[in-house]
Amino acid sequence: MQKITTFLWFDKNAEEAMNYYVSVFAGNPDRGGESKILTIKRYPEGMQEEHMKGMEGKVLTGVFELNGQKFMALDGGPIFKFTEATSLLVECKDQKEIDYFWDKLTAGGDPNSQQCGWLKDKYGLSWQIVPDMAKWMSGPDSEKSKRAIKAMLQMKKIIIADLEKAYNE
Repeated sequence: MQKITTFLWFDKNAEEAMNYYVSVFAGNPDRGGESKILTIKRYPEGMQEEHMKGMEGKVLTGVFELNGQKFMALDGGPIFKFTEATSLLVECKDQKEIDYFWDKLTAGGDPNSQQCGWLKDKYGLSWQIVPDMAKWMSGPDSEKSKRAIKAMLQMKKIIIADLEKAYNE
């Protein structure tokens, strides 16, 4: 069976980011599932390759889990940056969970860089913190769905009560 693992490239702070993400997901009071660092392999000393100079002791590969989902990270230097073209979606069960993840992941990041539940964390990684949108987006009444979508487009953090209100107007 083929497995697909998200691989995240950090400049020189992969270990800090992994610890941060694990603490956020493990600390969720309603769903603190399996979130932990599984392995870290480090760059050896004395590497002379241009892109490896100064990376001794940094993360060559680090594997971690967030709610049982595996990710891999590395410190690769400043060559590549995260963009909004890729984001991690966290489907939340209620407003309390949206508020929890929004508050934790915007700390030190940029909550105003996006809309519709998107944010950029302090490492530059984009996240979507949303409820299950099926009710509002694919309901049987297209006019209700249009109102909910219009309301969502005005939001940074998703507010479920506001979606409900727009949908039921």
